[in-house]
Amino acid sequence: MENDLELTVLIPCLNEENSIGICIDKAINWMKNANVKGEVLVSDNGSTDKSIEISKERGARVEHIPVKGYGSALIGGINAAKGKYIIMGDADDSYDFSALDPFVDNLRKGHDVVMGNRFKGGIEKGAMPFLHKYLGNPVLTWIGNVLFKVGCGDFHCGLRGFNRKSILKLNLNTTGMEFASEMIIKSALNNFKIAEVPTKLYPDKRGRAPHLRTWRDGWRHLRFLLMYSPRWLFLYPGAFLGLISVALTSLSLNESSLGGFNLGMHTTVYSFAGILVAAQMINFAFMTKIFAMREGFLPEDKKLNKLISFVTLEKALIFGVILLFLGLGLSLNALSTWQENNFIYMNPLESMKIVIPGAMSIALGFGVIFSGFFYSILGIKSKDKTPPNTQG
Repeated sequence: MENDLELTVLIPCLNEENSIGICIDKAINWMKNANVKGEVLVSDNGSTDKSIEISKERGARVEHIPVKGYGSALIGGINAAKGKYIIMGDADDSYDFSALDPFVDNLRKGHDVVMGNRFKGGIEKGAMPFLHKYLGNPVLTWIGNVLFKVGCGDFHCGLRGFNRKSILKLNLNTTGMEFASEMIIKSALNNFKIAEVPTKLYPDKRGRAPHLRTWRDGWRHLRFLLMYSPRWLFLYPGAFLGLISVALTSLSLNESSLGGFNLGMHTTVYSFAGILVAAQMINFAFMTKIFAMREGFLPEDKKLNKLISFVTLEKALIFGVILLFLGLGLSLNALSTWQENNFIYMNPLESMKIVIPGAMSIALGFGVIFSGFFYSILGIKSKDKTPPNTQG
């Protein structure tokens, strides 16, 4: 069912009595002057001051969201919005709700998401803390662009517009400040059309301490970015560690030198440990990706699906058993050498060249077998799984 209104200006609110009225007035006056048929929706997250009363007096519709959190307020507001498009912004008057033309223009052109960029639009003195301006936002934006190729210069701008139907398809579910990251990450992963417009940031008028906590919320954003990119969290580091470990194993088994250091059995032990850790990291990368796709956190990956269909449980079992027999063969060879010495003495430098690879092969063999069963469990489709909410 198509919504009658073109636009909903969505404002999450928690005790913003000093500034909420200013934001609502600016948004309503802008819609009148721009001939935009819309509404102002205040998504209240449990205000105990006069925010709700002021919002209703100024002509906004108020939706009460009982679950605490920035993300919860926005998700509740998106579900309750009546507009085809939504422009969200903070209730502290740090964003100018009387300058929304670039957002609506780009939404009308077919963009799914329109991001504001404060670094292009200008940041007034005192509007953004030093650490946020020169460390937090630039670093997290750079990481987000590297991991997800979003192409935005301000990953965490609070003023952004989007097509309501498109965003509902993403099944957004984070309740905290990392909601801002989830929206843009999932939009990029689903190949949404994303535009960016300059946005000016002003000093807030909230008259109280901000809800944002620099280090806590910064870590939550970084953690979220990594969790949504198993390639960078597990696969690439694991592959790099594996290559280094294999190279060191080859050099140490041949008792070669590297940079003036003689590599012996001690290096062999650690390099084989590196191989085991690398194998686990690569395994975790695929497990995480498959689980995330199944749960709807990440979109389907056709290449990975082909790989999964090729690597069956039976093939994993065969490969695992081969590794087990290889490890057992090496172990029996070492045992035979020990027997020849009446189980009294073995040259550790020679025996360890057999024992360590044997032990590693056995460990890898069991790992492959158990992983094969786990991948099969992940591949089982749940008949009772409820599809994500795509109403709108």
